[in-house]
Amino acid sequence: MFGLFKKKSELEKLQEDYKELLSKAHKVSHSNRTEADKLMAEAEEIAKKIDAVKAK
Repeated sequence: MFGLFKKKSELEKLQEDYKELLSKAHKVSHSNRTEADKLMAEAEEIAKKIDAVKAK
């Protein structure tokens, strides 16, 4: 209840974006491999940002 208005940290936002991109890439991979590869590349960039935030 009290966590309802809690703001997400940068790490939580990045992790959410990463999971969303992986999910989209998986769905698209059945029909359009090049688009799935682009989404995977974006997910990798976010993964690097996640590692950088965790290293702080």
